[in-house]
Amino acid sequence: MRQPIRVELEAGKTYFWCECGRSQNQPFCDGSHKGTPYQPLKFTAEKSEAKFLCACKDTEKAPFCDGSHSR
Repeated sequence: MRQPIRVELEAGKTYFWCECGRSQNQPFCDGSHKGTPYQPLKFTAEKSEAKFLCACKDTEKAPFCDGSHSR
């Protein structure tokens, strides 16, 4: 999957973004990175809002999409 994934984030809630691309629960981590050099990226939502999280894993603004999938 290369397109960003729209998610509804809750203010103050902590999330773990999948950095390895193996998770079956994209864009969030499900532990599939075990045994790889990857670790999930922990982040806390600043406010309740819809955001696009990166699915191509090429973003420079992880976990958020920066349009890298279009290049």
